[in-house]
Amino acid sequence: MRTSATPDKHAVPSDSELFPIRTVSALTGVNSITLRAWERRYGLIQPQRTPKGHRLYTQQDIDLINQVLELLDKGLPISQVKRRLQSPTSVVKTSGDPSPWEQFQQRMLNAVVRFDEYALDDTYNEALSIYPIDMVTQRLIIPLLRTLGERWESSDGSVAEEHLFGSYLRNKLGARFHHRVRRGHGPKIIAACLPGEHHEVGLMLFCLSAIERDYRLILLGADLPLEELPAVVQRTGARAIVLSGSIKPSRTVLQEQMTRLHEQVNVPIFVGGETSISHSDAIVRSGAIPVGKDITHALRQLDDSLKPRPAG
Repeated sequence: MRTSATPDKHAVPSDSELFPIRTVSALTGVNSITLRAWERRYGLIQPQRTPKGHRLYTQQDIDLINQVLELLDKGLPISQVKRRLQSPTSVVKTSGDPSPWEQFQQRMLNAVVRFDEYALDDTYNEALSIYPIDMVTQRLIIPLLRTLGERWESSDGSVAEEHLFGSYLRNKLGARFHHRVRRGHGPKIIAACLPGEHHEVGLMLFCLSAIERDYRLILLGADLPLEELPAVVQRTGARAIVLSGSIKPSRTVLQEQMTRLHEQVNVPIFVGGETSISHSDAIVRSGAIPVGKDITHALRQLDDSLKPRPAG
């Protein structure tokens, strides 16, 4: 029996290999807690066990996990996934009830409106126990941030609601980040906000998803002077820089500082967030790569950029 302990997202495993749960998490982006929940609650995966009880997964299991992700991404409730896998041509009955994501969003919104951080935390943890963090971010956290912003603009909500949720996210994401940051074995990535950008929640959400894919993150936080980065790259051996922004950056940042940074480092520079959409042309001219606001899409571009190149 052969096992693979070191994850390589770009290698093609043989059918005979067996993978520990940490490796499977890195290959699929589904954390170990969620994988165990899919096994125990929903019977989606049945891994083999070592004599000591540790889970081992085959390539077929990994393919199955990716199928589950595809179905969830299409909006199929987790409770109906097993039936669809067993009978791909079956028609899943739908009701007029809200989708699981709509229910989670409503529960979290109700908790914010009541300023009930315990209920907020319980709902977030429940979602994370069932779904991968990328999906929770895209389908729950980002829509809820948008809803709270719309409530404030329409005077239905308050600044206090936004501040509560923002403070909760920073504390929650910070704790998860520092708990997981030492587990990675993949390439080192520097992550920071553009100069003048003080909202770092989006960057932290990206970092947590990247950690689930086994990247090692060096998180430098908000409002970082770009001239600091070449030294950090040199000292750490980082393979890429990821910058986040939601504001309109100054012309100096885009036309001068970003271009100078690109000339000084020999690693790709990715720019995400609203800034990467509204100023994509200027970012491209500077030599950086705009990746938009979709974290999963950004991580795919990061994966592709860091793939080992064939020799010769």
